[in-house]
Amino acid sequence: MDIKKTGYNFTYFFIALTLLLLLQEGFKTQQSIVVPFSEFKESLEHSEVKEVIVSNDEMRGILKKPREKDKKEVIVTTRVEPELISFFEKFNVKYWKKVESTVFKDVLSWMLPVFVFFAFWMFLSRKLMSQGGGSFMSVGKSKAKVYVERGIKVSFNDVAGVDEAKAELQEIIQFLKEPDTYGKLGAKMPKGILLVGPPGTGKTLLAKAVAGEAQVPFFSISGSEFVEMFVGVGAARVRDLFEQARKQAPCIIFIDELDALGKARGMSPMGGHDEKEQTLNQLLVELDGFDATLGVVLLAATNRPEILDPALLRAGRFDRQVLVDRPDKSGRIEILKVHIQNVKACADLKLEEVAALTPGFTGADLANLVNEAALSATRAQREYVTLEDFNIAIERIIAGLEKKSRVLNKKEREIVAFHEMGHAFVAAALPGSDKVHKVSIIPRGIGALGYTIQRPTEDRYLMSSEELRDKMAILLGGRASEKLFFDSISTGSADDIVKVTEIAKSMVVRYGMIAELGHVVYEESSGKFLDSYVGNQKYFSEDTANIIDKKVKEIVDQAFEKAFVILKKNKEILQKGAQELLAKETLEEERLKYYFSFIEIEKRKD
Repeated sequence: MDIKKTGYNFTYFFIALTLLLLLQEGFKTQQSIVVPFSEFKESLEHSEVKEVIVSNDEMRGILKKPREKDKKEVIVTTRVEPELISFFEKFNVKYWKKVESTVFKDVLSWMLPVFVFFAFWMFLSRKLMSQGGGSFMSVGKSKAKVYVERGIKVSFNDVAGVDEAKAELQEIIQFLKEPDTYGKLGAKMPKGILLVGPPGTGKTLLAKAVAGEAQVPFFSISGSEFVEMFVGVGAARVRDLFEQARKQAPCIIFIDELDALGKARGMSPMGGHDEKEQTLNQLLVELDGFDATLGVVLLAATNRPEILDPALLRAGRFDRQVLVDRPDKSGRIEILKVHIQNVKACADLKLEEVAALTPGFTGADLANLVNEAALSATRAQREYVTLEDFNIAIERIIAGLEKKSRVLNKKEREIVAFHEMGHAFVAAALPGSDKVHKVSIIPRGIGALGYTIQRPTEDRYLMSSEELRDKMAILLGGRASEKLFFDSISTGSADDIVKVTEIAKSMVVRYGMIAELGHVVYEESSGKFLDSYVGNQKYFSEDTANIIDKKVKEIVDQAFEKAFVILKKNKEILQKGAQELLAKETLEEERLKYYFSFIEIEKRKD
């Protein structure tokens, strides 16, 4: 429904109706002659009037024969009160009563409210359309944006670090372009491909690259756009989307954030069959109704596959699930090569070194890193981006902004210095731990009063029980240092003990690393990519719960004792290092090596 056109039509109707009423009034005037009441009275006295018609406001007289002057057969005058007639006759003047027309008042009395209501309705409709919601008559229409090869400039050359996912999607594109080649052995095109992975790994970017490479119509829509307040609207939009897709096949439909639409049914605390479930049911029906020969492929992305409905993930609907995970070192190098093209980097910058410093970074993190490095070089008024700028950018991303305005008193600075040096010394004493790159007591971020940065030398995917215990000892090194030098513990280690407790608990209830509890899992988690998701606790006896609590505390205490013993052995050199840190506020890796050279490396028991 075209709201603008409808508004014009209504305006024209309103004007035409007003003109019609005016013409009707004018037509009545043309058929008669308006005369003063005194003249009307004279006509009566001379027996010229054959008949008189009296209304509320006027008197209409039909003449016996038309007047010679104007050939009119009817004369009209206004009604005059009887008491006024005798009064005006004394003065021998013409007199009549003026009656104002109420045509416009009558029209406005019932037309104006209608016009105001319609204008308000048009305003709401245009407001809805300006926000991408469509008009009231199109609430069930799909909001998908349709792209063709000319509308997307992103290609697979712009996507790096996810070679396996690119290969899967490249095959789908070739299937669309050359269906005869792929179907000669009886192969059928997959109906659905689900991209799963942590946020920022490039799922939406891959979808855009597919749109740029496919050279077929590409429908893009978010899962949340199917969810509406009115029951049935989401299902109607699903039907409309697939109907449009069938008309333009072969084509690709991309649904971003599928979890907004495909959440498992029956999880609503209120129960019942709500709007989201109806929308999901319609999507399942449409997937089943796909004709494999049409060439319509459904592509979707989510970072919460654990909450999706099982019926949505079965074979025949989403036939393939493609993992788009955090890139490894080689993948990070390729991603950095893509983003470094947009900045002026120095000739001797080695992306391998930058990639080695960024384990766990996603594609979005690396894009942000390159941008922060360029900003750092700009602030320093350098002509090129250097490795130093990348180091500054990494610290800025990991630890946060420097809070130079946050001034600590002398006692607090001393505690923070010994705390951070405690982390560094324990890390240096334990074999296999990541190298300590920098120690600082400059406050950063929201609550960090100091920080110790370790740089891994390689990507790690597995950790042994002893390595986890060493990691906990490093985290508790700051707390142990406070205990050693001040014989008290501050609140500065609050975040450390949270991480330590999580590691110890995972060792006990998830990894089966405690002999007393056997090779049993007491807490498990399904596929998850968001940190906010917690594991599903299994049911176990009260005695087992007591053992779990006891073992978690025992592991943490052992890690603290290990850290305390290491620091006690190296108390004198640690004190010197802490004093220099207080004086300089920051110690780099080269200076830290001097102090670490006095530390005896601990022997691992495994």
